[in-house]
Amino acid sequence: MKLIVGLGNPGKQYELTRHNVGFICLDYAKDKYNLSFKMESSFNAMVATTMISGEKCIFVKPQTYMNLSGEAVGKILKYYKVDINDMLVIYDDMDIPLGTLRLREKGSAGGHNGIKSIISCVGTQEFKRIRVGISGHNNIEAKDYVLGRFGKEEQVVLETIKCEVINAVSEFISGNPFVVVMGNYNKSII
Repeated sequence: MKLIVGLGNPGKQYELTRHNVGFICLDYAKDKYNLSFKMESSFNAMVATTMISGEKCIFVKPQTYMNLSGEAVGKILKYYKVDINDMLVIYDDMDIPLGTLRLREKGSAGGHNGIKSIISCVGTQEFKRIRVGISGHNNIEAKDYVLGRFGKEEQVVLETIKCEVINAVSEFISGNPFVVVMGNYNKSII
C-alpha cells in the first residue's frame, strides 16, 4: 500500500497559489488515474483510493491548512496501517528555483511548516518527499510570495513540473528503489 500526500491549503482563495503545489500535482494525478477525491471528515482530508500496478494507493490532500497537515497524515497512516517507508509527500520549496525538483528519502523540515507538522505528528523525519521548487521572487515577503498565484509564464513551467512529479510518483508506486527515482528526477526540468 502506498500513501501519496500533496500539501496545500483548502479553500478557493488558495487555489493555484505557490504553496498549493502539492494539491496541484494531485489534481493532475486525479486526471491521470481517474481518481475521485472525497472528504473524509474523520481525517479532515480529501482522500482518493485506487489500484495502480497492482498496488493499493491512497492519495491525500489534508484540509487542515498547511501548518497542521501532520494531524491528517498521522491519522491516515495509523488507520490504514501504512508503513512510513511507503509514504511520499509532495510540497513547495521556496529555496529551490522554479522548474526544479528535489527528491529526498528523509530530512528536516527546512523551514516548511507543513513538513514540520508531519514530522511532529508521525514522530520521524524519515519519509520520502518531492520538493517542488517555486523560487523566483524578488524582495517579496515569504508569506506573500508562497500565498501568491503562479504568473502566466510560471504556469507554463508548472504544466511540465506536475507531469514530472506524477511520473516520479508512478515510479515510486511501481516499486522502483527510491534512490533510482531520485536519480531520475532530481533535476531542473526547464
